[in-house]
Amino acid sequence: MKRRNALKWTLIGVGGGVGVIALGGAGTVAYLWSSAKLDTAGKVDFDNPLAIPPLAESADDPSGARVFHLDIKAGTTALKDGAETATWGINGNFLGPTIRAKRGEEIAFSVYNGLDEGTSIHWHGMHLPAVMDGGPHQEMEPGGDWTPQWTLNQPAATLWYHPHPHGRTAHHVYKGLAGMFIIDDEESEALPLPSTYGVDDVPLIVQDRNFNGDNQFEDGGSFMSMQGILGDEIMVNGTLGPYFDVTTRLVRLRLLNGSVSRLYNFGFGDDRPFQLISTDGGLLPEAWETDRLQLSPGERAEIVVAFEPGETAVLRSHPAAEGYTGPLARVNGAEDLLDVCQFRAADALADETSVPEAMGAAPDVDPAEAAEERSFSLSGFSQINGEAMDLARIDFGVREGTVEVWEVTNADGYMHSFHVHDVQFRVLDVDGAEPPPQLLGWKDTVQLVPQRKYRLAMRFADYTDPNLPYMFHCHILAHEDSGMMGQFVVLGEGEEIGEVPAPAHATHG
Repeated sequence: MKRRNALKWTLIGVGGGVGVIALGGAGTVAYLWSSAKLDTAGKVDFDNPLAIPPLAESADDPSGARVFHLDIKAGTTALKDGAETATWGINGNFLGPTIRAKRGEEIAFSVYNGLDEGTSIHWHGMHLPAVMDGGPHQEMEPGGDWTPQWTLNQPAATLWYHPHPHGRTAHHVYKGLAGMFIIDDEESEALPLPSTYGVDDVPLIVQDRNFNGDNQFEDGGSFMSMQGILGDEIMVNGTLGPYFDVTTRLVRLRLLNGSVSRLYNFGFGDDRPFQLISTDGGLLPEAWETDRLQLSPGERAEIVVAFEPGETAVLRSHPAAEGYTGPLARVNGAEDLLDVCQFRAADALADETSVPEAMGAAPDVDPAEAAEERSFSLSGFSQINGEAMDLARIDFGVREGTVEVWEVTNADGYMHSFHVHDVQFRVLDVDGAEPPPQLLGWKDTVQLVPQRKYRLAMRFADYTDPNLPYMFHCHILAHEDSGMMGQFVVLGEGEEIGEVPAPAHATHG
């Protein structure tokens, strides 16, 4: 059943409570409430082969850097039968190529904005100088370009890239601007894990969309949702109803929740177990076996799944395990059961890979070394610590080379997540208890369950700039765009907080 959107409604949210004035009357509200739960299990025709994003091409420049060219443009894409959908893409009409590089490499980008409005490219999860971060202060005007360059200096991980223009990030991601960024290193390459891109090492950019009768994206908020857009249809790598032909016993899936609002609780239709091997910032010390994995927008995870010859299995998003209070769950997608991707195993499967007992290094940030402790409270749609984002305001400065502990709380009943630019952090505890297994690795984005306190330890290293800030924000993009974001700078010895340069003017078409 297709989720119905209210044509006329007003929301008032106070501390997680919701009051609704529905101009269509009580019967309309009852109908919309009953149809707010979406169930596509067994109802998706998996008749399209899963698109695998191509690996981005690069060339060496005279300095020895690997240069990638990224052209942002508008186009149309045949996503469904009938009219093509107006989309945005990077080096294509929808989504972008997978960028892949190795730790220690000097990489450079030539990014061109071919849109009729300003945009940017943010390297989500990347440790890099603030001037290269691609946040709202590095926006390119229409016809403008950007040439960031830095040395990769972090462990092997699955990252991603997407726009970050102030107040318009959700719109730009929803139109199609996103791609995966894979970092390799010598340690990960020496492991027997599945590693052949597109064969047994498969990127899965999972996103939801609403379509109108002309096959165009609808970007209005869903009925009573406090998160913004909740799509009726699930796309993986830009493919609706995708299937993947499995040729190996073990398959590594690089899961990215690339949606602007939706939470996914990944698991298979037959509840088969799989092994979580990597979180946002890199490989875990050892795999964790589970049959469910919940990811909020912006989070990534790598899992390894075992298949038997000749079988078929369906990856689903199951109802949320946690994250909502009271009636907010249904209208924010927490009760939805969604088919995501079908896997079709061949009659004979290669069996040359394995999950080793030891993989990555555990987060080594020691809270006893903390030079500062800070508290952050996310509430409503637009505030952190009672303030909305101001591009001209730097909220605080941190010292390069120091460790800080941040206590972050979701102060209401809405779903929030918390993302910090430049660093990977260690989740020390959740409400004073040891974090669950899926939060024991390096993270840069974490879902905030209502009324719980998350203590995060992070080290600020290598790069300083008193004027150009990094962001911290909710990664529910409707919330980020509404102002649930702040800014900090990393200061060198003797430096004090400077002044933020005025951002480039951008027009919104």
